[in-house]
Amino acid sequence: MKQETKGPVSEAIMQRTGARRAGDIPPEVLELLHRGQLETVNLTEWLAVDHEKLLGQIVREHGLEPELEAIMSPLARLGERKMMTVIPAVAAGWLDLMERVSAQDRARIFGELAGHRSDSVRCWAAYVIGLDQRLRLEDKLAGIRPFAADSHFGVREIAWMAVREPIARESQAAIGLLGDWAQDADANVRRFAIEATRPRGVWAKHIAALKQDPALGLPLLEAVKSDPAKYVQDSVGNWLNDAAKTNPEWVLRLCDDWLKASDTKATRRIAARATRSITKGRT
Repeated sequence: MKQETKGPVSEAIMQRTGARRAGDIPPEVLELLHRGQLETVNLTEWLAVDHEKLLGQIVREHGLEPELEAIMSPLARLGERKMMTVIPAVAAGWLDLMERVSAQDRARIFGELAGHRSDSVRCWAAYVIGLDQRLRLEDKLAGIRPFAADSHFGVREIAWMAVREPIARESQAAIGLLGDWAQDADANVRRFAIEATRPRGVWAKHIAALKQDPALGLPLLEAVKSDPAKYVQDSVGNWLNDAAKTNPEWVLRLCDDWLKASDTKATRRIAARATRSITKGRT
Protein backbone atom coordinates (compact mmCIF):
# COMPACT_ATOMS: atom_id res chain seq x y z
CA MET A 1 0.00 0.00 0.00
CA LYS A 2 2.95 2.34 -0.36
CA GLN A 3 4.46 4.31 -3.18
CA GLU A 4 8.16 4.71 -3.59
CA THR A 5 9.69 7.76 -1.93
CA LYS A 6 10.15 10.62 -4.41
CA GLY A 7 13.70 11.86 -4.34
CA PRO A 8 16.62 10.77 -2.18
CA VAL A 9 16.13 10.54 1.58
CA SER A 10 19.17 9.96 3.73
CA GLU A 11 19.60 6.67 5.52
CA ALA A 12 19.87 8.53 8.83
CA ILE A 13 16.40 10.02 8.33
CA MET A 14 14.94 6.70 7.23
CA GLN A 15 16.36 4.93 10.30
CA ARG A 16 15.48 7.65 12.85
CA THR A 17 13.65 6.70 16.03
CA GLY A 18 11.72 9.96 16.21
CA ALA A 19 11.86 12.93 18.55
CA ARG A 20 10.13 12.80 21.91
CA ARG A 21 8.92 16.41 21.65
CA ALA A 22 7.44 18.17 18.63
CA GLY A 23 9.94 21.02 18.98
CA ASP A 24 12.81 18.56 18.57
CA ILE A 25 11.68 17.19 15.21
CA PRO A 26 14.38 18.16 12.68
CA PRO A 27 13.17 20.70 10.09
CA GLU A 28 14.21 18.43 7.24
CA VAL A 29 12.02 15.65 8.62
CA LEU A 30 9.02 17.96 8.89
CA GLU A 31 9.59 19.18 5.35
CA LEU A 32 9.63 15.62 4.01
CA LEU A 33 6.51 14.75 6.01
CA HIS A 34 4.71 17.75 4.56
CA ARG A 35 5.80 16.80 1.07
CA GLY A 36 4.31 13.35 1.60
CA GLN A 37 7.70 11.74 1.03
CA LEU A 38 8.16 10.18 4.45
CA GLU A 39 6.20 8.21 7.02
CA THR A 40 5.99 9.27 10.63
CA VAL A 41 7.80 6.95 13.03
CA ASN A 42 6.16 7.75 16.36
CA LEU A 43 3.14 9.48 17.86
CA THR A 44 5.02 12.77 18.30
CA GLU A 45 5.69 13.02 14.58
CA TRP A 46 2.19 11.79 13.70
CA LEU A 47 0.59 14.54 15.76
CA ALA A 48 2.99 17.17 14.42
CA VAL A 49 1.97 16.78 10.77
CA ASP A 50 0.29 19.90 9.40
CA HIS A 51 -2.45 18.34 7.28
CA GLU A 52 -3.24 21.61 5.53
CA LYS A 53 0.32 21.85 4.22
CA LEU A 54 0.33 18.20 3.25
CA LEU A 55 -3.06 18.50 1.57
CA GLY A 56 -1.87 21.40 -0.56
CA GLN A 57 1.11 19.34 -1.68
CA ILE A 58 -0.96 16.27 -2.56
CA VAL A 59 -3.57 18.33 -4.44
CA ARG A 60 -0.79 19.89 -6.54
CA GLU A 61 0.72 16.43 -7.18
CA HIS A 62 -2.61 15.37 -8.65
CA GLY A 63 -2.85 18.48 -10.81
CA LEU A 64 -6.05 19.46 -8.98
CA GLU A 65 -5.17 23.06 -8.10
CA PRO A 66 -8.57 24.36 -9.34
CA GLU A 67 -10.21 22.06 -6.76
CA LEU A 68 -7.95 23.08 -3.87
CA GLU A 69 -10.39 25.47 -2.21
CA ALA A 70 -13.28 22.99 -2.46
CA ILE A 71 -11.22 20.10 -1.10
CA MET A 72 -9.97 22.25 1.77
CA SER A 73 -13.37 23.73 2.62
CA PRO A 74 -14.35 21.17 5.32
CA LEU A 75 -10.97 21.73 6.96
CA ALA A 76 -11.34 25.51 6.73
CA ARG A 77 -14.70 25.30 8.52
CA LEU A 78 -13.24 23.59 11.57
CA GLY A 79 -12.97 25.55 14.78
CA GLU A 80 -10.45 23.96 17.10
CA ARG A 81 -8.22 21.68 15.07
CA LYS A 82 -7.53 18.36 16.72
CA MET A 83 -6.13 15.42 14.81
CA MET A 84 -9.31 13.40 15.22
CA THR A 85 -11.34 16.17 13.60
CA VAL A 86 -8.75 17.23 11.03
CA ILE A 87 -8.37 13.82 9.36
CA PRO A 88 -12.13 13.30 8.82
CA ALA A 89 -12.43 16.88 7.53
CA VAL A 90 -9.71 16.32 4.93
CA ALA A 91 -11.33 13.01 3.98
CA ALA A 92 -14.68 14.78 3.55
CA GLY A 93 -13.07 17.17 1.08
CA TRP A 94 -11.69 14.31 -0.98
CA LEU A 95 -14.99 12.43 -0.84
CA ASP A 96 -16.84 15.49 -2.12
CA LEU A 97 -14.46 15.67 -5.06
CA MET A 98 -14.78 11.94 -5.78
CA GLU A 99 -18.55 12.24 -5.91
CA ARG A 100 -18.25 14.91 -8.62
CA VAL A 101 -15.92 13.03 -10.99
CA SER A 102 -16.28 9.95 -13.15
CA ALA A 103 -16.12 6.47 -11.64
CA GLN A 104 -12.77 5.97 -13.35
CA ASP A 105 -11.31 9.15 -11.89
CA ARG A 106 -12.78 8.35 -8.49
CA ALA A 107 -11.10 4.94 -8.48
CA ARG A 108 -7.80 6.47 -9.63
CA ILE A 109 -7.79 9.24 -7.01
CA PHE A 110 -8.76 6.90 -4.18
CA GLY A 111 -6.17 4.34 -5.26
CA GLU A 112 -3.43 6.97 -5.22
CA LEU A 113 -4.42 8.12 -1.74
CA ALA A 114 -4.75 4.57 -0.40
CA GLY A 115 -1.37 3.57 -1.76
CA HIS A 116 0.51 6.74 -0.90
CA ARG A 117 3.94 6.73 0.72
CA SER A 118 2.66 9.07 3.47
CA ASP A 119 0.86 7.36 6.33
CA SER A 120 -1.12 10.58 6.86
CA VAL A 121 -2.48 10.41 3.31
CA ARG A 122 -3.46 6.77 3.82
CA CYS A 123 -5.33 7.89 6.94
CA TRP A 124 -7.41 10.23 4.76
CA ALA A 125 -8.23 7.36 2.42
CA ALA A 126 -9.39 5.19 5.33
CA TYR A 127 -11.76 7.91 6.48
CA VAL A 128 -13.12 8.35 2.96
CA ILE A 129 -14.48 4.81 3.33
CA GLY A 130 -15.93 5.53 6.73
CA LEU A 131 -17.68 8.71 5.56
CA ASP A 132 -19.12 7.30 2.34
CA GLN A 133 -22.85 7.05 3.08
CA ARG A 134 -23.48 4.98 -0.04
CA LEU A 135 -21.59 2.01 1.37
CA ARG A 136 -23.24 -0.71 3.44
CA LEU A 137 -21.52 -1.96 6.57
CA GLU A 138 -20.13 -5.01 4.80
CA ASP A 139 -18.75 -2.81 2.02
CA LYS A 140 -17.13 -0.47 4.53
CA LEU A 141 -15.45 -3.38 6.30
CA ALA A 142 -14.26 -4.89 3.03
CA GLY A 143 -12.82 -1.53 2.02
CA ILE A 144 -11.18 -0.82 5.35
CA ARG A 145 -9.45 -4.19 5.66
CA PRO A 146 -6.22 -3.20 3.86
CA PHE A 147 -5.92 -0.24 6.24
CA ALA A 148 -6.53 -2.51 9.24
CA ALA A 149 -3.53 -4.54 8.04
CA ASP A 150 -1.37 -1.50 7.22
CA SER A 151 2.23 -1.53 8.42
CA HIS A 152 1.82 1.86 10.12
CA PHE A 153 0.37 2.21 13.63
CA GLY A 154 -1.44 5.45 12.81
CA VAL A 155 -3.23 4.07 9.78
CA ARG A 156 -4.34 0.99 11.73
CA GLU A 157 -5.74 3.16 14.51
CA ILE A 158 -7.57 5.45 12.10
CA ALA A 159 -8.96 2.40 10.27
CA TRP A 160 -11.16 1.27 13.17
CA MET A 161 -12.08 4.82 14.11
CA ALA A 162 -13.22 5.49 10.54
CA VAL A 163 -15.86 2.74 10.70
CA ARG A 164 -16.73 2.96 14.39
CA GLU A 165 -20.03 4.81 13.77
CA PRO A 166 -21.54 2.16 11.46
CA ILE A 167 -20.21 -0.60 13.73
CA ALA A 168 -21.89 1.06 16.71
CA ARG A 169 -25.16 1.35 14.80
CA GLU A 170 -25.10 -2.26 13.60
CA SER A 171 -23.11 -3.93 16.35
CA GLN A 172 -24.57 -7.41 16.06
CA ALA A 173 -24.14 -7.47 12.30
CA ALA A 174 -20.59 -6.18 12.70
CA ILE A 175 -19.70 -8.93 15.16
CA GLY A 176 -20.95 -11.51 12.67
CA LEU A 177 -18.97 -9.97 9.83
CA LEU A 178 -15.80 -9.68 11.93
CA GLY A 179 -15.83 -13.29 13.09
CA ASP A 180 -13.32 -14.39 10.46
CA TRP A 181 -11.17 -11.33 11.18
CA ALA A 182 -10.67 -12.46 14.78
CA GLN A 183 -9.14 -15.68 13.44
CA ASP A 184 -7.04 -14.11 10.70
CA ALA A 185 -3.35 -15.00 10.38
CA ASP A 186 -2.49 -11.27 10.57
CA ALA A 187 -2.37 -10.01 14.16
CA ASN A 188 -3.24 -6.51 12.94
CA VAL A 189 -6.51 -7.78 11.47
CA ARG A 190 -7.34 -9.74 14.63
CA ARG A 191 -6.65 -6.66 16.72
CA PHE A 192 -8.92 -4.54 14.51
CA ALA A 193 -11.86 -6.90 15.13
CA ILE A 194 -11.47 -6.43 18.87
CA GLU A 195 -10.56 -2.73 18.99
CA ALA A 196 -13.35 -1.71 16.62
CA THR A 197 -15.99 -3.33 18.85
CA ARG A 198 -14.79 -2.21 22.30
CA PRO A 199 -17.84 -1.27 24.38
CA ARG A 200 -16.37 2.10 25.25
CA GLY A 201 -13.22 2.54 23.19
CA VAL A 202 -10.91 5.52 23.11
CA TRP A 203 -11.93 8.77 21.36
CA ALA A 204 -14.92 6.85 20.03
CA LYS A 205 -18.68 6.45 20.27
CA HIS A 206 -19.73 3.94 22.92
CA ILE A 207 -21.59 0.83 21.79
CA ALA A 208 -24.66 0.71 24.03
CA ALA A 209 -25.60 -2.88 23.21
CA LEU A 210 -22.16 -4.18 24.24
CA LYS A 211 -22.07 -2.07 27.39
CA GLN A 212 -25.39 -3.56 28.40
CA ASP A 213 -24.67 -7.13 27.28
CA PRO A 214 -20.96 -7.73 26.60
CA ALA A 215 -21.66 -11.42 26.00
CA LEU A 216 -22.72 -10.38 22.49
CA GLY A 217 -19.00 -9.97 21.77
CA LEU A 218 -18.07 -13.54 22.75
CA PRO A 219 -17.82 -14.81 19.13
CA LEU A 220 -14.86 -12.45 18.71
CA LEU A 221 -13.39 -12.66 22.21
CA GLU A 222 -13.31 -16.45 22.41
CA ALA A 223 -11.19 -16.58 19.26
CA VAL A 224 -8.43 -14.49 20.85
CA LYS A 225 -8.52 -15.48 24.53
CA SER A 226 -5.01 -16.98 24.17
CA ASP A 227 -3.74 -14.89 21.28
CA PRO A 228 0.07 -15.07 20.96
CA ALA A 229 0.45 -11.39 19.98
CA LYS A 230 0.75 -8.86 22.81
CA TYR A 231 -0.76 -6.26 20.49
CA VAL A 232 -3.94 -8.34 20.37
CA GLN A 233 -3.76 -9.34 24.03
CA ASP A 234 -3.74 -5.69 25.05
CA SER A 235 -6.82 -5.01 22.93
CA VAL A 236 -8.72 -7.99 24.38
CA GLY A 237 -7.81 -6.94 27.91
CA ASN A 238 -8.93 -3.39 27.19
CA TRP A 239 -12.20 -4.64 25.66
CA LEU A 240 -12.98 -6.57 28.83
CA ASN A 241 -11.84 -3.71 31.06
CA ASP A 242 -14.39 -1.55 29.22
CA ALA A 243 -17.06 -4.17 29.89
CA ALA A 244 -16.04 -4.37 33.55
CA LYS A 245 -17.15 -0.79 34.10
CA THR A 246 -20.79 -1.83 33.72
CA ASN A 247 -20.63 -5.65 34.09
CA PRO A 248 -17.76 -6.47 36.48
CA GLU A 249 -19.14 -9.83 37.62
CA TRP A 250 -19.53 -11.02 34.04
CA VAL A 251 -15.90 -10.13 33.29
CA LEU A 252 -14.70 -11.93 36.44
CA ARG A 253 -16.66 -15.08 35.53
CA LEU A 254 -15.41 -15.04 31.96
CA CYS A 255 -11.78 -14.61 32.99
CA ASP A 256 -12.14 -17.41 35.53
CA ASP A 257 -13.61 -19.71 32.86
CA TRP A 258 -10.85 -18.80 30.43
CA LEU A 259 -8.10 -19.47 32.96
CA LYS A 260 -9.58 -22.86 33.80
CA ALA A 261 -9.82 -23.81 30.13
CA SER A 262 -6.61 -22.16 28.92
CA ASP A 263 -4.16 -21.34 31.70
CA THR A 264 -1.53 -19.94 29.36
CA LYS A 265 0.74 -16.95 29.79
CA ALA A 266 -1.28 -15.12 27.14
CA THR A 267 -4.61 -15.74 28.86
CA ARG A 268 -3.22 -14.79 32.26
CA ARG A 269 -1.94 -11.52 30.81
CA ILE A 270 -5.32 -10.79 29.21
CA ALA A 271 -7.17 -11.60 32.44
CA ALA A 272 -4.91 -9.34 34.50
CA ARG A 273 -5.47 -6.46 32.09
CA ALA A 274 -9.20 -7.17 31.90
CA THR A 275 -9.69 -7.00 35.67
CA ARG A 276 -7.36 -4.14 36.49
CA SER A 277 -10.16 -1.63 37.16
CA ILE A 278 -12.03 -4.15 39.31
CA THR A 279 -8.90 -4.99 41.29
CA LYS A 280 -8.03 -1.33 41.74
CA GLY A 281 -11.53 -0.57 42.97
CA ARG A 282 -11.31 -3.28 45.63
CA THR A 283 -7.94 -2.30 47.07
